[in-house]
Amino acid sequence: MTTANSSYQLLCIGNPLLDMQTSNGQALLEKYKLKANDAILANPEHMGLYTEIANAPDLKYVAGGAAQNAARGAAYVLPPNSVVYVGCVGDDDLAEKLREANAREGVESAYLVKQGEQTGACGVVITGHNRSLVTTLRAAEKFEKDHLLSEKVSALIKGANYFYIGGFFLTHGVESALHLAKTVSSAGKVVALNLSAPFIPQFFKVQLETIIPYADYIIGNESEAESWGSAAGLADPKDHVEVARSIALLQKANPSRPRIVVITRGSDSTVVVSSAEPENPKIIAINKLEDSEIVDTNGAGDAFAGGFMGGLVLGKSLEECVEIGHKMGAMNIRQVGPQYAWPKVQIIDN
Repeated sequence: MTTANSSYQLLCIGNPLLDMQTSNGQALLEKYKLKANDAILANPEHMGLYTEIANAPDLKYVAGGAAQNAARGAAYVLPPNSVVYVGCVGDDDLAEKLREANAREGVESAYLVKQGEQTGACGVVITGHNRSLVTTLRAAEKFEKDHLLSEKVSALIKGANYFYIGGFFLTHGVESALHLAKTVSSAGKVVALNLSAPFIPQFFKVQLETIIPYADYIIGNESEAESWGSAAGLADPKDHVEVARSIALLQKANPSRPRIVVITRGSDSTVVVSSAEPENPKIIAINKLEDSEIVDTNGAGDAFAGGFMGGLVLGKSLEECVEIGHKMGAMNIRQVGPQYAWPKVQIIDN
């Protein structure tokens, strides 16, 4: 049971999912016509994939959902009782596994529980250093705005100062996300939005544009940036700096703070553009790992976002926030799935 605690400085909202993961999945990619490094919502023709993964000899279950991964990443670098996560689950064993994983990693679960529904799942097919994600939302897409208005969740919202909205949530929960973003932005609190996957800017651009005016930080990777650039009709969608600049300069409801756009580019570098200095982008280098150090990349972007948000809550500089994100991403890709090293290692220098 969730207890409202004003010490939760960061509130994250998204789709809680249990990841089902298998490696050496080239045959599955071909059979289900999946791309090696992509994230999609499942169609009826994908439903057999979950049975095949469940029967795979190397099956692994990992607590997932992009915003939940980011919440766990933020909790990794923050003091106890700093992060709370909101989403919708079913009344089943999968939901209990998620609660246990969150509690173990220092995230308070503030789930809406839908009786008779199944908790969402994500099929993860790993090939080499790539991961293909196929999500069936199930209960996750049953989220209701009234949950944000409940006594315990409204108290959590009132107590937090930083908010993180996963882009996947906008496929069904834009009304809830808009209510949250408008409410906290008008109170002068910090809102971050993640683009989450290429299909979000491609097919849910209108929903993104509903939330962007209230976002102080927008985070994405290079493929998501290129998808936005294409959807927005930019001359060169692969010019990540120009894409970031175009997003940074979109209308902002609270102009007292600049909008910061952060585009990660795998092992190459991270682009940062501020609406306050749009002609002065920052290109922040990454300490590239050896191929032998990489286990898989599932959740690396979420780990970056979690580290970045943790840095913000701690009052770190923008460059420091990006560096913390880089370190969390590097840690994640040394693990199986969206996980972090345990026992904890020190990420932030004192």
